[in-house]
Amino acid sequence: MVMPRAPRANGAAKHSPPTPPPRFLEVRDKQGNLRRARVILNPDEMRRAIARIAHEILERTDGARDVVLVGLYAEGIPIAARLAAHMRAFEGRDVPVGRLDFSAFRDDVRDKGPFPTLGPTELPESLAGMTVILVDDVLYTGRSLRAALDALFAQGRPARVQAAVLVDRGHRELPLRADYVGKNLPTSSDEWVQVQVQELHGQDAVVLVREGGEA
Repeated sequence: MVMPRAPRANGAAKHSPPTPPPRFLEVRDKQGNLRRARVILNPDEMRRAIARIAHEILERTDGARDVVLVGLYAEGIPIAARLAAHMRAFEGRDVPVGRLDFSAFRDDVRDKGPFPTLGPTELPESLAGMTVILVDDVLYTGRSLRAALDALFAQGRPARVQAAVLVDRGHRELPLRADYVGKNLPTSSDEWVQVQVQELHGQDAVVLVREGGEA
């Protein structure tokens, strides 16, 4: 016996399309003022960019053998930890993660005076024979990376040093480049890039802000 179908209730639930991520966010500028910023990478795009960098490191370093990831204060530290988590998932290898304070090695200390310590430097006891990958959020003029190199070599002498950045925005003032880049982002001199990470800011986003106006 075939039972009749129950009538469909009025207003049956329908699947709604997913809400697209916002194109703009409000962020605080360098003076602490709220500004409207254009989203360059949303959380999913950030995750994919970091995963892609992790894959590239594994491919170019024999599965991250003898690799140490060193995050630069502040956003570079959680990014380095996420890279290590991806490598553990992809390769099953635990890659050591350190952190580096390079404030004392900045090239404007003479003009502006000493900068406050950003946090403790934590590295493996010996860097000899290791490939150290300096991890930062944004590569801009290259001066922070140069300071980080000086700070690193004050701690030891690794076999080689590479750099991984989430965003390269150009405008280099020194002949330095990153070996691994999540996104190349052409910018103008009146713009600045802010990387927000869940661990420090409560959300993941890469945003672009134009000085003196909206992005």
